[in-house]
Parts: sequence; structure tokens; C-alpha cells
Amino acid sequence: MNFDLGWLLLGLPLTFGLGWLASRLDVRQMRLENRRAPKAYFKGLNFLLNEQQDQAIDAFIEAVQNDPDTSELHFALGNLFRRRGEYERAVRVHEHLLSRGDLSKADRNRAQHALALDYLKAGLLDRAEVALQKLEGTVFESEARLALLATYERSRDWVQAALIAQKLEQSNQGSFCGRMAHYLCEQADAMTDKHDASPALALLRQAVDIAPAAPRPQIDLARRLHQTGHIAQAFDVLAQAIDRSPAAIPLLAAPLALYGAQTDQVDKALVLLQANYAQSASLDVLEAIVTLEAASPKPTPSARDWYVHHLERQPSLVAAAKWIAGEKLEHEQFHPQVQRALDHAVKPLTRYRCAACGFEATQHFWQCPGCQTWDSYPARRVEEL
Repeated sequence: MNFDLGWLLLGLPLTFGLGWLASRLDVRQMRLENRRAPKAYFKGLNFLLNEQQDQAIDAFIEAVQNDPDTSELHFALGNLFRRRGEYERAVRVHEHLLSRGDLSKADRNRAQHALALDYLKAGLLDRAEVALQKLEGTVFESEARLALLATYERSRDWVQAALIAQKLEQSNQGSFCGRMAHYLCEQADAMTDKHDASPALALLRQAVDIAPAAPRPQIDLARRLHQTGHIAQAFDVLAQAIDRSPAAIPLLAAPLALYGAQTDQVDKALVLLQANYAQSASLDVLEAIVTLEAASPKPTPSARDWYVHHLERQPSLVAAAKWIAGEKLEHEQFHPQVQRALDHAVKPLTRYRCAACGFEATQHFWQCPGCQTWDSYPARRVEEL
């Protein structure tokens, strides 16, 4: 069979022309798609700058559809969903990223971290815990441990919280001794067996060793000793706490006065409290001194004169109301009405206020109920701040 070379020579230019035409069509298509993706991306960025999140999401969805392999667009879209509270959609975006086989290790860790944040914001603590644990050994390890710590605190899993705090302490992420002491105190509080207080006492003594300057372990230890009948030991613990935690003396004053009266150590308690009051006047220390002097068997000047001394040092509506409560007024028949008005006026002044969020409470908290910050409540009341 004869092969005609003329057809071959004729076919070569035709093949070349068709190939060139196809390549031009591909290039035009690529250019068109590349124009669309950046255009949608910059449109979304513009909406973000103008705080138009709905329009920004639509623009980023369009960009992702035009260029599904761009991980940055997925991250931007997922973060937008999370900020808007659309946690289910944010989870789907980040799970899609994690399912991709071509994702780099750095982007995979980043997507895992973003997914953990989605679960945290959605309140799915069990899933968040699993997602955060997968970040061990990555660049997000410290952030993941801090998030885990907050998660365990929210779920009141104090044992796991202590383990994470210990890891953070060992990795030089700051001092967590105070928190670990709080966790031990929380575990001791959960032990309500009055017949065997040894485990709780052991935890509290461990907390004192971990954070010797922290007031809570010493106060809780003294309270537990008092409950078990070891009142003298409880008094000694608080007497030592005055030197260890001078800023917390207003919190120590009332139990110190109580334990001192019950162990016939009124004089020693008075010396400790009066010495502290001379350095820094406090309403709670003042009240403890008045209580002890009123109950003292020794003849002393009127215990209530301490309120007048306090008013000489600094103005205080609380001290004035307490002094007036025991005084005889010229129009005594109006005393109850005046006293009720004063008690109503001073009630907000006797609260404690969180230094982190401003949440006020009638009792002192070691962890703020509002913002969950530890040790954010000063030992002094609102009037003294």
C-alpha cells in the first residue's frame, strides 16, 4: 500500500493550527477565571472593611466556587461564619479543608485549630477537647492548652485542669501556681465526708505548699480544721496567713476573731488585727476588732468608739451607719426610719467588685461568676476602693 506524503505535509500545518487554537482557548478561559477570582476576593475584602459581613460572605463564596483550591479563601470564609455565629457552616468549611489531601502540614494544623475554635464557640466542649488535643506538638500547642484549660474549668474537671496547668508551667508559659492551688481547693470543697476529712486536708496542705502566698488555701484549710474541731490549729493557720498574705487580711479578720474567741486567744487576735489596722484601715478588720473588744472580759473603752476613730481617719458611710445604730438620737422615735435609710444606702458600698469586668456581688468570689477570671476580686469592699 502506497502512502502519500502529500497528505502528511498537508496535515501537519492543520494539526499545528488546531493545537494553537485550543491553547488560546484554554489561556483565555484561565485568564477569565483568574480575573473573576481576584475580583470576587477584593469585593469581599471591601465589604469586610465596610463591616458588611453578609455581602462579604456572598463574595467569598463566589471566589471559592471559582477557585476551590485556594485555602486562604476557605479560612476567610470559615472565620466569617464563626464571627456571625453560624458555627455549623464554619465547621463544614474547616472540615472540608481537613479532608483535602493536597493541604500542607501548616495549613492542616491551622484548619484543625480553626475547627477547635468553632466547637468552642458553639459550646460543644467534648468535640472541642478532642480537636484541641490533636494540636499537641504543633505551633498552636500553647493556644490549644490555654483553651483546654478554660474548657476544663468550665466543665469543673479540676484534675484535668491541673494537668494542663502543670504542662503550661513547665513550658514557661507563665506562673500557674495560683490556679493549681485553686484547683486543689475546689477538689477539697467537693469532699463533703465529715467522718474522714483527711483527704481534703491533704489537698489543702498541698495547695498551701504550691502557693504559700495565696490566701484561699490558708483560709480553706483553717475553715476545714475548724469544722473538724481543731480550732486552735485553725487559729494558728490564719495567724501565719496574716504575714504570708497581708493584702487578704480583710478576708481573714472575721474568722480570726471567731477562732480567737473560741480558743481564748482574744488578746492575741486583737494585737494582730490592731497592728494591721494601724497600717491600713479596713472595714472588715474594724468590724472584727469591735466584735472582739465587745466580747472581751477585760474592761475596755467603748468598743464602738472604733467607728469614730475610723471616721477620723477616712470618711465612711458604712462606719457612720454602724456607729449611729447604737446611739441615742434626740428624736429617738425616728431612729428606725433613719437606720433603715442608712442601711439601704450603704448596702451597695459593702459589695465586692471584680477588677476585670466590674461584676459586683455581696460575697467575695475567688473566680468571678461574670468573666470567670481568677483572683479578680479585691479583698476590700466597694467603698474602700
